[in-house]
Amino acid sequence: MASYAKRVGTDIARWRDAGLIDPATAEALTRDVAANERASLSFGSILAMMAALLFGAAILIFVAANWDIIPRLVRVAALFAVILAGYVGGAVLKTRDHAAIGEALWIVAAAAFGGSIALIGQMYHLSGDEAAALVTWCAGTALAAAALRSNPLTVAAIGIADAWLVLKGFGFYWRAETPRLFIVMAIVLFAISFWTRSQAARHLLVLSVILYLVLLATDHDTLPVAVSLATVSALLFAASVFAGDPIDRLLQLGGRLPLHALLGFLSGMAIIQFDLADESTYNSGFAIASIVALAGIVAAIMLAGRESRGLRWLAYAGFALELAIIYSVTLQSMLDTAGFFLAAAVLLGVLALVIIRIEKRMKAPAETGAAA
Repeated sequence: MASYAKRVGTDIARWRDAGLIDPATAEALTRDVAANERASLSFGSILAMMAALLFGAAILIFVAANWDIIPRLVRVAALFAVILAGYVGGAVLKTRDHAAIGEALWIVAAAAFGGSIALIGQMYHLSGDEAAALVTWCAGTALAAAALRSNPLTVAAIGIADAWLVLKGFGFYWRAETPRLFIVMAIVLFAISFWTRSQAARHLLVLSVILYLVLLATDHDTLPVAVSLATVSALLFAASVFAGDPIDRLLQLGGRLPLHALLGFLSGMAIIQFDLADESTYNSGFAIASIVALAGIVAAIMLAGRESRGLRWLAYAGFALELAIIYSVTLQSMLDTAGFFLAAAVLLGVLALVIIRIEKRMKAPAETGAAA
C-alpha cells in the first residue's frame, strides 16, 4: 500500500495538471508533506515491538527464576544494565536510521524498568504496594518518553496509567476506589504527547478520561458526574462541529474530537438512564433521558455523520444500545412491550430515512467527480 506522502504527492500532481493549483503551490505542498511525513507502522515495526516485549519478558523471567543463586549486587547490576543498554542502544540505532528497532529497544528498557521495581523492592523489602509500583513505573516511562521524544513510550506510559486506573477502580488487588491522582497524570501525559508528537497517545488519553469518569460515576455521585459527562461531551461535540479548525489545531486530534465527544455523551446518558430506571412504574425521568439520548444521536449523524464513517457507526451502535436499554426498562407488561416496539419502529424508520438521505448526499459529490 502506498504511503500517505506518496498518495498526497499523486493528488498534488493531478491538481497541478488540472490547473487547480499553480506549480509554485504544488511545490510548496510537496515540500510540506515531505517535511511532516511520519513513518508508517509497518508489519516489520510491529514484529520488532513484539520481539522487544518478549525479549524483555525473557530477561526478567530468567533473572526471577535464578534470583536466589545470583548475588545481590549482580542482580541489581544486571537489571540496570538491561535498562541502560535498551535506552542507549535504542538512541544509537535511532540516529543510524533504524527507528523501529531503536523504539523496540526503548520498550525493552521500559519493561525492564517495571520489572526491576518489583524485583528490587522484593529483594530489599521496600515498603509500598503494587499501586505505588505502577505509579513509579508510569512516571519513569513518561520521563523517558519526554527525554527521548518517543511516541511508543508515551503510549506505553498511558497504558500503564490505565492499568493502574482499572486495577484501582475495579479493586482487583486493592480496595475499589476511583483515584483522583489519575486526572493529574492525564494532564501531564497529555502535555508530554505534544512534545513527543504522539496523536495516538492523545486519543488514548481522551478515551481514558471517559473511562475514569464512568468509574467515578459508578463509584459515587452517579447523576451529577453522569450529567456533567453528557453535558460537557455535547458542548465539545458542538464546538468541534461549528469551530472545528481552531479546536483541532489546539488539541491536534486529527479531526476526531466529535467521535470522542459522541462516545462520552452516550456513556453519560447510559449511566443516567440506568440510574433513573424504575422497575415499578413508568418513569418520566427515564423517558426524558431516553428522548435526549436519541435526539443526540440523530443530531450527531446530521451534523457530523457525513464527514466521519466511524462516527456514523458509533451512532448506529449507540442507537442499538438505546433500544436495548429502553426495552429492558419498559419490559413490564405486554402493553408496555407493544408500545415500545411501536415507538422503536417509528424512531427506527425516521432514523433510517435520515441515514439514507445522508448517505445519498455523501455519494453525490463522489459520483459527480467521477463523471467529470
